[in-house]
Order: sequence, then C-alpha cells, then structure tokens
Amino acid sequence: MDKPTEIKKLAKRIKSLRIKKGYSSYENFAFDNGIHRAQYGRYETGTDIQYSSLLKIAKAFDMTLKEFFSEGFE
Repeated sequence: MDKPTEIKKLAKRIKSLRIKKGYSSYENFAFDNGIHRAQYGRYETGTDIQYSSLLKIAKAFDMTLKEFFSEGFE
C-alpha cells in the first residue's frame, strides 16, 4: 500500500530539519533528544506518527507546531 502524500511530506520535513540542525545521523539526533532511535528512524521513512510524538519532535527542533508545518506542506 502506498503511503499517503501527507505522511511522505511529514517524513521529508522531519529529515530535512534534522540535517539542517547539523545531524547526519538520525540515530545521534534521536539519542541526543531522548527519542527512541528505531521509532524516530521510522518517522523519517514515513511511518504514521502520534500527536504526542510529533510534539516531542517539534520540541527537539525548538519549534512550535505552526513553525514546523510552515514549510514543506504546500
């Protein structure tokens, strides 16, 4: 089953923000921010995400949800 377009956009946004923050490894980013490594890796590849996890990821990027969704979802 193909992943919904919005989930793909979310995965792409999460990955691009991690790279902008200077992390080449998703594992190091997840570890440094107290996010389960394997689960975070799945988010970057397009696994659906719970709202509470999204809040934790936005916080790790020092962003509000409004800032998080301000790019990449056109």
